[in-house]
Amino acid sequence: MTPGKVAIVTAAGRGMGAAIASELAGRGWRVALMSPSKAVEVARELGGVGMQGSVTRAEDLDALVELALRTYGRVDAVVNNTGHPPKGDLLALDDASWQAGLEMLLLNVIRMMRKVTPVMQRQGGGAVVNISSYAAAMPEQSMPVSSVLRAALGSFTRLYAERHAPDGIRMNSVLPGFVDSWPETPEVVARIPMQRFGTTQEIAQTVAFLLSDGSGYITGQSLRVDGGIVKSI
Repeated sequence: MTPGKVAIVTAAGRGMGAAIASELAGRGWRVALMSPSKAVEVARELGGVGMQGSVTRAEDLDALVELALRTYGRVDAVVNNTGHPPKGDLLALDDASWQAGLEMLLLNVIRMMRKVTPVMQRQGGGAVVNISSYAAAMPEQSMPVSSVLRAALGSFTRLYAERHAPDGIRMNSVLPGFVDSWPETPEVVARIPMQRFGTTQEIAQTVAFLLSDGSGYITGQSLRVDGGIVKSI
């Protein structure tokens, strides 16, 4: 249990984000949630606070941090979760699609950390988990925006972790494979060595571990939670 600590979770209205929020609340975390849809309702069910907003809007991220501080007076952890960027052919995707992906997958994390890092520095530490994708380690032609920009997120994760380790702030990324919040097909299952989709609960439990004191010596890592689909060492 982690009584009294405060976690911000973005894109927490459904799927992995909602599962992560529920897992953390069950372990004693107080939560501040945001999503374009149901984060307010999820937060109410978990005894936390929530707001409607998008990770692509800097002002919404600022408002979420302020909501957490106004309600709880501190921020101990952040889970930078988001939706899915545009898909399409590598060269057919227009500039707007790439820009939308940049706002959704990388700038959201940078903007959040600009806002929350001074808070964590004043408190003497904190922990951050970025929700990425297995495609950051094994690029897929079917999702070029996600593959490219989530690989960039891995580099940011490493740079941030190195710079702020002396402040007691840890940052890691989780790279989920195919998870049951999306439709399952036999063709995709056949690609996965474990022969099944992961569950949102499995992702949530991994995130909770990376935010816990039990992972206190882990930082700057990109942890694949993918059923073995990425074949590289």
